[in-house]
Amino acid sequence: MPIPTEVVGSLPRPDYLQQAYAEYDSGNISEEELIKLQDKAAADSLSRMQQTGEIYISDGEQRSSSFATYPILDTLGGTGLNENLSADGGQYFAIFDDGHHRQLPKLIRGPFKYKNYAWQNFQKSSPLAKGHSMKQAVIAPSMMYLLYPLYETLEGYSKEQFEKDLIDECEKDIRGCFEAGAKRVSIDFTEGRLALKNDPRNPWTGASLLDTFIELNNSVLDRFSPAERAKIGVHTCPGGDCDSVHSSEVPYHTLLPSLFKINAGYFLIQLASENAATRASIHQEIGKHLRRDAKGVKQVAFIGVINPLDPVVETPEQVCESLLEASKYIPVDQLGATDDCGYSPFSIDRKPKHGSNPDFARDIAFQKISARIQGSKMASEKLRI
Repeated sequence: MPIPTEVVGSLPRPDYLQQAYAEYDSGNISEEELIKLQDKAAADSLSRMQQTGEIYISDGEQRSSSFATYPILDTLGGTGLNENLSADGGQYFAIFDDGHHRQLPKLIRGPFKYKNYAWQNFQKSSPLAKGHSMKQAVIAPSMMYLLYPLYETLEGYSKEQFEKDLIDECEKDIRGCFEAGAKRVSIDFTEGRLALKNDPRNPWTGASLLDTFIELNNSVLDRFSPAERAKIGVHTCPGGDCDSVHSSEVPYHTLLPSLFKINAGYFLIQLASENAATRASIHQEIGKHLRRDAKGVKQVAFIGVINPLDPVVETPEQVCESLLEASKYIPVDQLGATDDCGYSPFSIDRKPKHGSNPDFARDIAFQKISARIQGSKMASEKLRI
């Protein structure tokens, strides 16, 4: 089989949809009008991604408030919290290198339940795919774990009960995607590398949480059969928001041995934006710790060959070379290609810094996806697989 390739998740929203979200939040357009524009953007995303040659296409999360908060916000515009949550006092789950941050709300009472599930958006978009195979991204239980106060216990709702409820909800989210027709489901685990960062500005970061995160993720994955887990992936990256990252200084060798303890079938690993001098050692680390039998599943490492933070479009030849270099250390039957991150990981899509086209970032994203797919084919031919 040729080298497999897969998109991570999000795409920049077209300018008309960005404006529609703002108008909806301001009360200037109806829910029905917003849904029509979401459908339009989702259909365009699916069609353009299919044209790139992507095997498992996605609507690019055109309907989601963000990859991290869709389960807890109850409006189409991404506002209105679950009634058991408060916007005050929540965790800064990420403080980025440029100083801006992203904050999660705080759970104030139990029980914990999702307001929305990823499969609900998948159901809306799947008829627009016209029979093409689709994937869906979901948030990791380890991210939702940060909703519970770290240093206190909620009266009448213990952390142990919260964890049980959380695992149930995450399983329901993934299983619902498969039942709705998704062929692949990937879990966004951006907090993995971040958990190893010692940051005095953010008291939850630190290596002690990583084991808890791994255990939580496995508690969900262990509810699935080996055949199902072969189709469930985990995405890791140092963040990517407003052209800034949150944990790129954390060496990969501190994360990778633990990462592959997660009983997932495949991993989408940011790598293109890493320092070129360190990539060979990262390839070696991946090859060393990637498992051939993770509870009945052979793990596959999809390495990042595209940098979504850089507007320069990689050439297929560059993608091919990256994969050939990786194949020196990673078994070719466990090697895949991906993008470093989603192209629009949070709900606010910025205007482009380059060019006058308001959809510049969106157009570039599809060009980059095409380059990844073409380069993966070239590498497969050179490796004769």
